[in-house]
Amino acid sequence: MEKLYSSKAPEPVGSYPHARRVGNLLFLSGIGPRERGTKVIPGVTLDEKGNITSYDIEAQCHSVFNNIKTVLEEAGSSWDKMVDVTVFLTNMKADFPTYNRIYAEYFKENQPCRTTVEITSLPTPIAIELKVIATI
Repeated sequence: MEKLYSSKAPEPVGSYPHARRVGNLLFLSGIGPRERGTKVIPGVTLDEKGNITSYDIEAQCHSVFNNIKTVLEEAGSSWDKMVDVTVFLTNMKADFPTYNRIYAEYFKENQPCRTTVEITSLPTPIAIELKVIATI
């Protein structure tokens, strides 16, 4: 089992790798829309205490999909080799229609299995996070 760390994707917020390779399978840790080297989250406005005052789920979706693509490619895989995607949303009712529309744009050709789950919160002030399994 090989631990993989991306030099381009946002740094993990805990003690874990971006991905692990086991045989010809690649397991990605949960990845969100943050930008590497900063605490910037595309589409998110925070108040002085770090609380979310507004967010744009569309901007976060594009950013998280790009971050996933980056990790996949650096690990020797690619977007079309995803076989399973777990999506965590913090506001299913408000965000699912936009997320689902954008997801369909990114997954026109490859359609991996997908599970979408609503959760109360994520470790950083983000509205979406993906966990992916792909082949190499």
